[in-house]
This record gives sequence, C-alpha cells and structure tokens, in this order.
Amino acid sequence: HFDLSEEELTRLMETMTSNGVEKNADSNLTTLGYQDLEEPTSISFYFKDFDSKELFVDFLDQYNEDMENEDEEKVIQYTDITGILMSSVSTIVNSVTYVLIAFVSISLIVSSIMIGIITYISVLERTKEIGVLRAIGASKKNISSIFNAETFIVGLCSGLLGVGVTSALVPPINYVIHTLTNNYDINAVLPLKAALVLVVLSIILTLISGLIPSKQAAKKDPVLALRSE
Repeated sequence: HFDLSEEELTRLMETMTSNGVEKNADSNLTTLGYQDLEEPTSISFYFKDFDSKELFVDFLDQYNEDMENEDEEKVIQYTDITGILMSSVSTIVNSVTYVLIAFVSISLIVSSIMIGIITYISVLERTKEIGVLRAIGASKKNISSIFNAETFIVGLCSGLLGVGVTSALVPPINYVIHTLTNNYDINAVLPLKAALVLVVLSIILTLISGLIPSKQAAKKDPVLALRSE
C-alpha cells in the first residue's frame, strides 16, 4: 500500500524510469527497499555479547576456507562492523597505554635513583656507626645486610602505602565515573593479585637501588670509619 496521491506516484515512477536503465517490477521493488526472503542480498546478525560474535566469525572463516577449495561461488563476503570499531578503539587504547607505561617507567627509574642516593647518604652519615659495628665483630656481610634490610623495609612500606592509597581512591573514582557517564557498568578496581605484584615490584626495585650503597658500606675500612666525625 502506498500512502501517495496519484500525482506523487506518477512523479515517483517517472523519476525511477528516467535514467535510461531498464526497469521492471523486481528492480523497482529493490529500489524501494523491498527484498525477497528467498533471495536475500544481505543478512545482518546481532549478537548478545562479544564471545558469541567471535564464535560466529570463526565459523564463517572456517566455512569460507572450506568453500574456497570446493566452490568459490559459495564463499560468503561479510563485514565485521563491530570488529572494525573495536579494532580502532583497541588501537587508541593501546597507544594511550604505551604512553602511560613510558611515563610510569620513567617515574620508577627516577624513584629508584633517588632511593639509591638516599641510601648512599645514609651510608656517609653513619660511617662511624659502621666502624663501631666492624670493631665489635660484625662482618662485611652483616653490614651489607643492615642496609639491605632498611631498603627492604622502605620498599615494603612504600608499596603498601601506594596500594592502600589506591584502594581508598577507588570508591570516589567510581562515584565520579558513574556520575559523569551515568553508566554503572564501568568500574575502577584494584585486583588483589595486581596489588601483590605492585608491592613485590616495589620491594625488588628498592633492593636493587640499595645494592651499590650497601656494598660500599661493607667495604669501608673499620679504622678509617672509626676516625670519621
């Protein structure tokens, strides 16, 4: 049924037949958007989640691979619009992630250098203490262990402090995200495994930073150390 007047219908038909191309009922219906269910020109699929989409795409790829060896006319041409969009989004997210990783790496390097400098200053200020310890029988390994233990404690405390502050900031961050986006499916979280890895990484970095100062402390001559003021 056409909700058109006779004049409007006449103009429509004249427009459809004025380009010199042969017209018939089927081509006119196709132009108007009608399709024969027995001979579809395209089919759109909508999936409930990404896992279902990936399974269907894998099925199509396997089918096309089989048909290329049997009958190429049966190969299905498809466009994964969601996949293309997600690929673009993933590229942008990965680029931002790499930039953030670069900044974090620089911060870790700078903090490691600062920890090493602080430990070295501690060694210089406690030279006489080192001499006293060596004089009462402490070995070079004992002296090195003292400073390594201190850097271990510094790394442990800093890691726990960082994880604690992050955990405390998660609820307000989620509140801001939910308020601005009105989407309660997006949440910032700090997994337990990630928190443990961060603490361990903090300890390892501080221990590495304190290795050189602790070795220098262990190599100090006890006589010269006792004479220092």
